[in-house]
Amino acid sequence: MSEYDETIIDSNAISSTDKAGRPIPVTIPIALAPGVTVVYTTRLGGLSTGDFGNLNLGGKSGDDPEAVLSNRIALAEAVGARLSLVSQVHSGTAVDVDDAFTINTPFGFDVSGTRSGADAAAGDGEATEPTADAASAAGPHVVEADGQVTAQTGVALGMFAADCLPVLFADPVTGIIGAAHCGRRGLERGVIESTVALMERKGARRADIVATLGPRICGDCYEVGDDIADAFTKRFPLTKTGTRFGGAGIDIAEAAMIDLAFAGVNKVVDSMPRVHAATEYLEEDVELAELCRADGEGPAELRERIEAIEHSMCTLENPLWYSHRRAAKAGKRHEGRMLALIVRH
Repeated sequence: MSEYDETIIDSNAISSTDKAGRPIPVTIPIALAPGVTVVYTTRLGGLSTGDFGNLNLGGKSGDDPEAVLSNRIALAEAVGARLSLVSQVHSGTAVDVDDAFTINTPFGFDVSGTRSGADAAAGDGEATEPTADAASAAGPHVVEADGQVTAQTGVALGMFAADCLPVLFADPVTGIIGAAHCGRRGLERGVIESTVALMERKGARRADIVATLGPRICGDCYEVGDDIADAFTKRFPLTKTGTRFGGAGIDIAEAAMIDLAFAGVNKVVDSMPRVHAATEYLEEDVELAELCRADGEGPAELRERIEAIEHSMCTLENPLWYSHRRAAKAGKRHEGRMLALIVRH
């Protein structure tokens, strides 16, 4: 589809599969600027199972490569754009994907380091999706970065997350868009400034850039201990928190707001009202209820989990999102990944 009508896709109210029989991803769109949309994927509407259920889009954790491939193709079709995926390494590096963008998979451009099932069996055991490139037998092409920028239309810049903070950017005047993966270390290494500076070099004006902050673990839940929190506050003052678990934590969203201000990005759209509405809308969703009954990551009843949410954007609190911390607290070794996307049509 080429236009968004601000409708949250409801897995109960529409066909559960597309014309090819793939489950339709349940996503939350945010209108960031004229012609520019941010899309947050949820755990709903995919083929992944078990700890990865249901819409895992990450390819490095051992999920079924065919399921990941199906999920990514279905997502690309749902947003009407080609996905652009890089290998996120908690760096301060941003890349201009226009320099290298080629269609090398059925869903778009993938240099994230995911590997085919055959490659994984012969290599390091990481199971990832097959690509359309016959050269994949030699291993995947990898670009390590935590920020992406493009001036193209129809390209959905994607950032994987399962607690870290995605930040999405657009200059509506020039049409240049960007995306950054802002974990604790990436924030400390200046990934926001790197992404904004690269947009500026392509012609964007900092004063025109609008941004939004995606789902992330909140300051009440991100417990890191006093040493890490104190070191973080030297770079980002007043971001140390006392978590609901009793120890010291940090607020990565507040840190991002600090660096956005330093980068000259003063227009920030709040994604929370839209996400909160989506959470309430899906509070009786059959698929989400089944995930909650089966995942062992909290109360078995969806309504009980929804009622306990204090921050709908928090990946640990809200069962719509994947969360590394929530999975680890449940004794799991794996969890899926969401994608935060930005696309200009």
